[in-house]
This record gives sequence, structure tokens and C-alpha cells, in this order.
Amino acid sequence: MTVFAGLVIAVPVITETIFRFDKEFLKKAEEKCGKEAPARFTAWEELIHNDKSPSDREKLKKVNHFYNSRIRFVSDLELWGVQDYWATPIEFLCKNAGDCEDFAIAKYFTLKAMGVAEERLNITYVKAIQYNIAHMVLTYYSEPGAEPLVLDNLIDSIDPASKRTDLMPVFSFNGSGLWTAKQRGQGKSAGGSDRLRPWQGLLQKMSENKL
Repeated sequence: MTVFAGLVIAVPVITETIFRFDKEFLKKAEEKCGKEAPARFTAWEELIHNDKSPSDREKLKKVNHFYNSRIRFVSDLELWGVQDYWATPIEFLCKNAGDCEDFAIAKYFTLKAMGVAEERLNITYVKAIQYNIAHMVLTYYSEPGAEPLVLDNLIDSIDPASKRTDLMPVFSFNGSGLWTAKQRGQGKSAGGSDRLRPWQGLLQKMSENKL
């Protein structure tokens, strides 16, 4: 059975994202986010620009560990005072906390910046069956139609989707499109979707590049 795939809807694309932080930014980060924030941003910059990984799989391991080992899981309601807020990677690192969407989004943009092809990455909404809740993960396809690997903030291991029987895929998306839980490219166009509004808002915030 093919999982974590589906129908295409065009959305805006960020063609290049370069994370570099000058002294002014780091000073502002310390003032706004706390004295440990500059170290987090510097570590993130070094992760991206000093990477010499020989394969995508090594990049996946580095990025998954970077976020899962550093950032606290906190609900949007507790952190932002609203039910649903999609933080940019900069906001995520500033707060040093976030929910599942924030983990998946940060991993997505970090891997893109490290040279992983966008068409191999999907941010995927799932149902966490054990907890009966909506959840978000990042999925990686080594090639079109391949079984994806799942990067999840709930567990540190990166497993094939077939081993994640605790997750039920709903839909997935990246900078190029949105897919339902059907085989990619075999469905008819679904037209516009309210599901993409938070994503489009996130891209707008990232284009403004604000801390």
C-alpha cells in the first residue's frame, strides 16, 4: 500500500533560503529571546553551512537529532495563546519550544537549506492513532513513488512509513503542492484548499524575515 502521498495543488515556492546571522541579529535575538538564543542560532547556522554529509540520510539524522534533542514540545495555546500557530524556524528557535507543526516545518526548511531537494520532502498531517489526535511529521522520499521515511518529534528513530503503524496519513504538502493520502499524481486536481492558508501565512512571515 502506498502511504503519505496524493493530489497536487500549486502554492508559492521559496526558491532559496539562506540562514546567516550577523552580530546585530544575534544581539537582537539575545534581547528578545534570552541569553542562550544566540548560541542556538549559531548552532543552527553551523549545522547548515558546515555540513559535509555524504548522503541525504545522514542529513536527515543530523537535522532530526538537532531539533528533537534541543527544543521542548509546548502546545500553541500555552506558547502563543491561540489554538493553532505555525511558527517560522526563527520563531521556533527564539522560543526554544513549539508543537509538532513547528518541528516538521523547521526540519523541512533546514534540510532544504542543506541541499536536500524539495521534491523529496513533504510536511505530512497524520492521525496519531494511539492518542487519537492530529499530528504532523516530515516525510522524505528517496525517489518518486518510494516508501517515505518519517521524521517525528515524538520519537528519535527515522523509520519507513510502513513501520509507523501508529500513524494514519491524511494529507501532505511542500512548497510545490498539497496531496491527499492517495498515490501521487493519480488523482484529479482538488482546486484551492483552506488547508494551505496557514502554510501561505508562514511563507509570508518568512519572506519578511523578522525575529
